[in-house]
Amino acid sequence: MANTLDRIGDKWSLLLVRDMLAGKTTYGQFLESPEGIPTNILADRLKRLEQFGIIARSAYQERPVRYAYALTESGRQLGRVLRALADWGLENIAGTKKELVPGSFVR
Repeated sequence: MANTLDRIGDKWSLLLVRDMLAGKTTYGQFLESPEGIPTNILADRLKRLEQFGIIARSAYQERPVRYAYALTESGRQLGRVLRALADWGLENIAGTKKELVPGSFVR
């Protein structure tokens, strides 16, 4: 459990995985998420997720270089974990809402 939490155990990493499961791929798209991730944390979490093999990046623009991010197979497997966390929140936290968006992983 500790090794898993070292890789994905913070709020921002899980929200980035959620956003990628919902179809977001670029730095700018991640910044548009309603939680308002600070830019320094976004850059750090993207690097960490890539380092741990949860996401992969590929350049889509040369000048300036810009990257698109995508979940690896192990990253996509986190969808089950996020679904379970979302379901738990819906059942146990008053006021939690199920938000459906295009490409959403939520059932």
